[in-house]
This record gives sequence, C-alpha cells and structure tokens, in this order.
Amino acid sequence: QVQLVESGGGLVQAGGSLRLSCAASGRTSSIYAIAWFRQAPGKERELVAASTWSGVVIYYADSVKGRFTISSDNAKNTAYLQMNTLKSEDTAVYYCAAQRYRGSLYPYWGQGTQVTVAS
Repeated sequence: QVQLVESGGGLVQAGGSLRLSCAASGRTSSIYAIAWFRQAPGKERELVAASTWSGVVIYYADSVKGRFTISSDNAKNTAYLQMNTLKSEDTAVYYCAAQRYRGSLYPYWGQGTQVTVAS
C-alpha cells in the first residue's frame, strides 16, 4: 500500500505562484509514476501533469504547459507541482495519485488540497 498526503494549497492572486507537495509513504518502491489531477466545481477531474517516480516527465495538460512543473525528490519520497502564473481557471481541488505500472490505473490517491486563484 502507498499513502499520499498533499499540502501547499491556498488562496493566491492571479499571476501568483504556489507549490504543492505530495508526501508518499508505505511501499514507495512500488510507485512507477506520480500524477497531479484537479477537479473544479461542476467539472470532471482532469489530469494536469505526470512523471515517473524517478522524475521523467510524461505529460502536461495543454492548459498548464509552460506554467506548471512536476518534479519529485525520491530521497524525501515527495513529489511537487510548481504552479506559476496562476489563473482563475486553475481554481480546483488538486490531487496527487500514484501508479504502479505504466499504463495502469491510479490506485493510490491523496485527500486533495484546495487551490483558489482570485482574479
């Protein structure tokens, strides 16, 4: 089992920055990839960014390319999502999730952290 805990959300003005953290515990050796999803009120959950646990970037949503950066620090068992030039449309609950195998579902999820961007 893998446990994930997000932190770092909050209220920020448009154009500002936040860094989300996702602390992993348990069988972290079983993690193949880590991803950040978000879900805004009334909208479906969307994949924002993904990378292998070793830090090779797999995916960025078009809406965040050039503004968000996914990274991981294996020594700290923590993944990060650096979010710059935030927009009001980035307002959502952000979740990190872990994947055990390439192309598989994400069985491990954090509880989510709220990001609110004020325009």
